[in-house]
Amino acid sequence: MPKSLFWARTDTAGSEHVVLDDREGVTAQGVALAVDPIPYTCRYRLTVAPDWSTSRLEVDADGAGWARSVRLERGGDGWRVRTGEDGDLDAALRAAGHPPVGLPGTDDPDRLAEALDVDLGGSPLTNTLPIRRIGLGRLPADLATSVTVVWVLLPGLTVLPAEQVYTSLGPGRVRYAGDGFTADLEVDPEGFVVRYPGLAERVDPR
Repeated sequence: MPKSLFWARTDTAGSEHVVLDDREGVTAQGVALAVDPIPYTCRYRLTVAPDWSTSRLEVDADGAGWARSVRLERGGDGWRVRTGEDGDLDAALRAAGHPPVGLPGTDDPDRLAEALDVDLGGSPLTNTLPIRRIGLGRLPADLATSVTVVWVLLPGLTVLPAEQVYTSLGPGRVRYAGDGFTADLEVDPEGFVVRYPGLAERVDPR
C-alpha cells in the first residue's frame, strides 16, 4: 500500500504531506506550505530509481501574484533543467521586506553533474533519499558519508549543487550536516524522518 506521511514545520507555520510508493525506488506526490519568507504553496512530484538515485523532480510553487516551476531530470549526460515563471516573485518579496531571489533554475546545469540525490528546501522527505541510497542504517556508527545533492530552494526554486554529510549515530538516529548547519535527525526503521530539530516533526494519525 502507498504510504501517507505528514510533517508539521517547527521553524515556521507550515506543513508537508506526501503520498508515496517505495516498493521499487520511490514515486511520490507532495504538497508543502509555509508562511515564510512569504506565504506559498509548493506541489512536487518525485521519481527515484530502484537503486535510490533520483531520476526526476518536478516542482510548482505559487503565492499571491506569482507562480514558478522547475523540472529536473537526470540522464546519462547529466541533469536537464527547465523552468517557468508567471508574475513577479521578487516584487512580492521586496514588498514584504525581503531581498529578491533572482530567476528560478540554474545558469550552469553542469555543476549538478555529480549529484545523485535532490534536496527540496524544507522537505524532510528528501533527507530519506541519501539515507536509503547509501544504506546508512547498515553502516557502522560514526561513519560519515559525503554526498552531492541538487538543492532546490523555496519559494524561488533556485537550483544549486550542495555538499552534505550524513553520519549514522546508531539505530534511529542520523546526523545531517550541510551549508554550515548540523542536526541530529530521528528516523524510523525505513529511514523516513520522524523529527528534524529546528525544521519539522512528523505527525501520525491518532
